Amino acid sequence: MRHFLDIADISASDLKAILADARAMKMARSGLPKGASDPQEALPGRALAMIFEKSSTRTRVSFDMAIRQLGGSSLVLNAADMQLGRGESIPDTARVLSRFVDAVMIRANAHDDVTEFAHHADVPVINGLTDRSHPCQIVADLMTLQEHFGALEGLTLAWVGDGNNVATSFIHAAPKLGFSLNLGCPDGYTPHEDDLAYATNSGGKVELTRDPKAAVKDADVVIADTFISMGDKDADARLKDLAPYSVSENLMAQAKSGAVFLHCLPAHRGEEVAAAVIDGPQSLVFDEAENRLHAQKAILKWCLVQ
Repeated sequence: MRHFLDIADISASDLKAILADARAMKMARSGLPKGASDPQEALPGRALAMIFEKSSTRTRVSFDMAIRQLGGSSLVLNAADMQLGRGESIPDTARVLSRFVDAVMIRANAHDDVTEFAHHADVPVINGLTDRSHPCQIVADLMTLQEHFGALEGLTLAWVGDGNNVATSFIHAAPKLGFSLNLGCPDGYTPHEDDLAYATNSGGKVELTRDPKAAVKDADVVIADTFISMGDKDADARLKDLAPYSVSENLMAQAKSGAVFLHCLPAHRGEEVAAAVIDGPQSLVFDEAENRLHAQKAILKWCLVQ
């Protein structure tokens, strides 16, 4: 049984296979209506339960459409509406759902809750987002860069802002796929030292700086994320601390002339990124959003087809 909880847990060969499968499935659907099944349904009859502790647009819609295109079906479950939200234990919930569905995707607050759920489940569990990491997002991001550049190896990616869960998943991916990662983060917003050590010990080229210009200098890709995430209660302090890390046109100009911009969305124009950047010709954010669908399909297949 395969769980998809962290990029760090996925081998380089499996991650490359997931990316290749995502691209192949996207190409195979050319010209089809979005609601049509794939020409060869990979998961007919399979049922996916999706548990949400946090609101969602891209994760919810992309996983729902993904399992439909693969020939299966989905159930959307809000944690607050389940017995889980009234005190039923995570182990009991995992055991029960394992009797009803073929896989579970969880978008949760605490990463430990997802790992505990996976420990007690008898079906694959997918991390749709936690406070620690966002592995499904990174598969879509990397797929987008492969489409644009042709390959990931040798690229320099620059992350600017809060060293959050998305940044952590990029850190996990860097040593597996051969790209360099520069992290420009202020004090108090740096990624966890264990994740940086993981990348270094795995042979990854990951550098941390407090200077956003140094992080972006000569980069092929500039990546930002919202300064205030769901659940953050220190909005004013975060806006003040992270303001120098906003991706302006001037900061973007420090990257290579052909550099591209990524953002996992939702975005706040005028905060973490200027409208001229995210809506400009260097932005790939809507290709990136579209590729969530194809990434989720490849992840589901990796979990369920062995």
